[in-house]
Order: sequence, then structure tokens, then C-alpha cells
Amino acid sequence: MAEILKIRTPQALEDKPLARERHEGGVLRLILNNPPANALSDALLDGLAEALLEAQDDERCRVIIIAANGHLFSSGHDLKELTKHREDGDKGAKYFKALMEKCAAVMQAIVHHPKPVIAEIDGLATAAGCQLVASCDLAIASEDSAFCTPGVHIGLFCSTPMVALSRNVHRKHAMEMLLTGEAIDPSHAREIGLINRVVPVEYLTKITLQYARNIAKKSPATLKTGKQAFYQQADMNLIDAYAHTAQVMADNMLADSAKEGIGAFLEHRDPSWPDVPDDNG
Repeated sequence: MAEILKIRTPQALEDKPLARERHEGGVLRLILNNPPANALSDALLDGLAEALLEAQDDERCRVIIIAANGHLFSSGHDLKELTKHREDGDKGAKYFKALMEKCAAVMQAIVHHPKPVIAEIDGLATAAGCQLVASCDLAIASEDSAFCTPGVHIGLFCSTPMVALSRNVHRKHAMEMLLTGEAIDPSHAREIGLINRVVPVEYLTKITLQYARNIAKKSPATLKTGKQAFYQQADMNLIDAYAHTAQVMADNMLADSAKEGIGAFLEHRDPSWPDVPDDNG
């Protein structure tokens, strides 16, 4: 674990808690830029919320990557920032509730975002940092990564991270992480469904961008329809899930993207999606 927790020297990025990079192919890379721990401070959460909102209607952005500056993906909430508010008149009660609600809103914004969101993890993702990974649609991690929900060690159970975690991994695996607070390596994280793939650190960004660009080649309208339907049906019983997705597919068949895509398949040619900008991102 000592190797996992070793912190690399952060890159020189713009002086903001969240940096942004645009890559060809319609990929927007959001970089947590609060090193060395990349704690999800008030300012960083505000930056994520703003960037996610702006990306909704940005035609140049078709896939979002959330990465981090340095060799610690995110330590979760800023405990020093939280502790300062114990001096408030209400001992911090109002602030604590507002911050947790803000963080929950950001996580939900990722899940409900019309664009696919991929987590790119190098290093430790702990507490709300692990929650951020679990909230993304896909997650690709380096071999140096680790994941944990260690709140139990400091008397602060990871209750909000538990929401995202328990919706990605089996309950017993989630409870093991929550009750022990121990870190798991990326191989185990992949086995239990928390992440999709483990890669050597030197190829992490390259492979994550390959995933993103491959997805970005698809019709944005189709991706939006599919992502929305996936999360909606996941909370339904079997009968309702099939009824809902049958209607979604019927409506999807009427869309220009389906007409073009099926036509291209039958004619043995590449599709020309009607909803992809000509500037290639």
C-alpha cells in the first residue's frame, strides 16, 4: 500500500480547482486540480457542477473524462474545510448538510448527464473520491490505483459514497468496503464491478482517450437515449423494465439516427450521423 499512496509531482495546470482539456473527436477531459489530495472541496464541487452543466448543450463535447492531477485521484471531502465550520453557531450543521447535498447533486448530474462520463483513475480514490468513480458510467484505472471507503476509521461512516457504491457492486462487497474501511487493489475492484479495466500507468490516459473517442463516434442522440434508459430501468421491476425499454426502442426506431444507422448497416457503409458536428470536436 505504501507504493499506492506515493504521490507523484502534479503537472503544471491552470490555477483553478478544475482544469479542462479538449481533445479531438469530441472528448472533454475534466481534471481534478486540487493537489496533492484532490479533495472535493466546495470550490472543486462547484467547478465540476459548472463544467457538467455547460457540457450538456455543448455540441463539441460528446464524451466526458474525469481525471486528476497527480498520483492521488481524490481523497474525498476536505476534512480541514469541514472542521473549520465546527466553529459556526450551529457547530456546522447547516454547512455539513449543504455540502453533502451539493456533492450528491454533482454525482447525480453525472448519472443523469446526456453524455457518457468515464473516470480515469491513477492512485487512491477514497470516500467521496470512490463515490465519484462509482458514479461514472465507465472507469479505467492504472495498476497503481486503490479504492476505499474509510470513514469508519474516523467515526464518519461513508453513507453518501455508499449510495453509488451499492449500485455498482454486490451488497456484500459494498458492505465489506464500508465496514472495514480497507483499500482494495484495482484487480479486485474490477472483479467486483467497480471499474472496467486495469492498465499500466504509462498507458492510462491514452487508453482512456481511445475508449472515449470510440464512444464519441456513435450518434449522440442514441447515446443519450441509451444512457437514460439504462439508469431508469435499473430501478424498475422486471415487468416495468421491459415495458419501459420496449417503448424506448420503439421511439428510437423512429429517430433519424436509427434510420441512418440501420440503412448504413444494410448498405455495408459507414453511417453518417445527422447529429454529429462537422468540426469533429
